[in-house]
Amino acid sequence: MHKEFTLRYEEYGSDRELVPADAELLTAARKATAHAYAPYSHFQVGAAARLANGVLITGTNQENASFPAGICAERTLLSVAGAQHPGVPIETLAISYHNENGMSDRPISPCGICRQSLQEFEQRTGRPMRVILGGETGKVIVLAQSGLLLPFAFSADELR
Repeated sequence: MHKEFTLRYEEYGSDRELVPADAELLTAARKATAHAYAPYSHFQVGAAARLANGVLITGTNQENASFPAGICAERTLLSVAGAQHPGVPIETLAISYHNENGMSDRPISPCGICRQSLQEFEQRTGRPMRVILGGETGKVIVLAQSGLLLPFAFSADELR
């Protein structure tokens, strides 16, 4: 049996085409990159989220000389959400970056570990999490839910 997976998303030419709330969130993610600790990769990532209770939180990547010990901006943000706002769903998450070694003019997508973490956060709160991906300039991609980034995700259901 042949089956097909289709990914539907919105693409905008720039942040000026976004609704104001989404543009504000992407701007917050861009500003958060200034707080990233990335002395090794020089690739500063910022994430900003609007929670269901209206609170806006941010997270940044935090590198470490022992490379596996670092943490991505998305997982930093999820940790803040879980610790400071337990059980509160994320409505929308924006991710941006500043590449000190090159251009920051197109969207980037979360790594595999972050995709898994986003999918599980979405599942445990029982609410889809919109995702906005954009660089400092250029086009912007918006997904209706983070789970679309990881088809066939491993979940808590498999452990039952």
